[in-house]
Amino acid sequence: MAKKPWGGRFAEATDKLVEKFTASVHFDQKLALYDIKGSIAHARMLGARGIIPKEDAEKIIAGLAELEKEIQEGKFTWREDLEDVHMNIEAALFEKIGPLAGKLHTARSRNDQVATDVRLYLRDVIDEALAALKELRLVLVLKAKENLEVIMPGFTHLQHAQPVLFAHHLMAYYEMFTRDTKRLSFVREETNVCPLGSAALAGTPFPVDREMVARELGFAGISRNSMDAVSDRDFIISFLGAASLVFVHLSRLCEELILWMSQEFSFIDLPDKLCTGSSIMPQKKNPDVAELIRGKTGRVFGNLFSLLTVLKGLPMTYNRDLQEDKEPLFDTAETLLASLRLASSLVSGLKVNAPKMRKACEEGHLTATDLADYLATKGVPFREAHHIVGKLVAYCEDKGLKLWELPLEKMKEFSEVIEKDVYDWLTLEGSVARRKVPGGTAPEMVRKAIEEAEKELMQEEK
Repeated sequence: MAKKPWGGRFAEATDKLVEKFTASVHFDQKLALYDIKGSIAHARMLGARGIIPKEDAEKIIAGLAELEKEIQEGKFTWREDLEDVHMNIEAALFEKIGPLAGKLHTARSRNDQVATDVRLYLRDVIDEALAALKELRLVLVLKAKENLEVIMPGFTHLQHAQPVLFAHHLMAYYEMFTRDTKRLSFVREETNVCPLGSAALAGTPFPVDREMVARELGFAGISRNSMDAVSDRDFIISFLGAASLVFVHLSRLCEELILWMSQEFSFIDLPDKLCTGSSIMPQKKNPDVAELIRGKTGRVFGNLFSLLTVLKGLPMTYNRDLQEDKEPLFDTAETLLASLRLASSLVSGLKVNAPKMRKACEEGHLTATDLADYLATKGVPFREAHHIVGKLVAYCEDKGLKLWELPLEKMKEFSEVIEKDVYDWLTLEGSVARRKVPGGTAPEMVRKAIEEAEKELMQEEK
């Protein structure tokens, strides 16, 4: 085999700097097993269609199987001068079975070959990500179920707003990650299309059976346009976009875990095994895992923008720029899977400080809205009720009192409609219990949400 498979056209050897600059094997070797899988399916089809003799196809497949084993055992030697994973495997196949290896590339190009490899790789990544998302959603549900009675301050603008169940707060993240699951499931469908048979850009004159190859590789169907098939990286963009939204949600969750673990909050504690210490301050217990997940959000966003920029100005069809799709993809995939698994560990391992959460609910007049709602039930227009309660809160702030500590006589100075039953509206339990609309924080509604989530998770197993 010639040193370069395309070398017949060239009179000069490739410049060493060019070889180093254009080589991708140091990162695209991650696709090696997918490349062999696709090549085996292609060789089998070539033999079945009589494009090459069946015995030749069988020898090629046997040689590829040997290379697959070498790669799995870490015995394969990768050569940078052979540019990429495809040429490395093809050269190794030549060494094993001789010139017969050259028949493998009949009716295909590296263009449709790499597009197939990436789709096979990404399909597996998405399956792993969906499994990791399901585990995270499950631990959120379980942690919510364990803490159905715990009341905490709900925040807007990071200021105390209204009391909510801690379980309700956790289930908000369940909803976010459920949307992520749906998005990634859609991306999997988009990815699960076989481009092999498109060749370089125009298709192939050989009588290939594209559907046979697609079936063997587990694809749902074949691409419909050969030019689009070899240049399409939309499915990677879709994945990077979906992963970016996962990280928006992971980062928000981690931000709250970090806040809640601080001494100022002390709402939770995280397991020692998921935290680190300080090199100088012996008392420190730092939530580094949560901080790093939050921090890695930036690189995931950057990977999305990087590939968007690569694609935006490319003419049809394949351009070498597309080599730049893999490192952002690989980095995001690895970062996503690790972060999801660690996020599950953070949630499942956190310990809730229920007394501290309850004590925090005593600050900020969390039931002020309930008092306004109470006045509204007495016929006071809500905007007027809002104004009255605002004055009540200002009075309490001035006197250092809680709303429920005000005597009835003092309350009546602000509104004559206030009666003794007002105090039932000012309790934390009463506040959350009254919010029994669908999606509300009332215990019965949160319990129902947990039950529905458990059913959803069970159905996803089928």
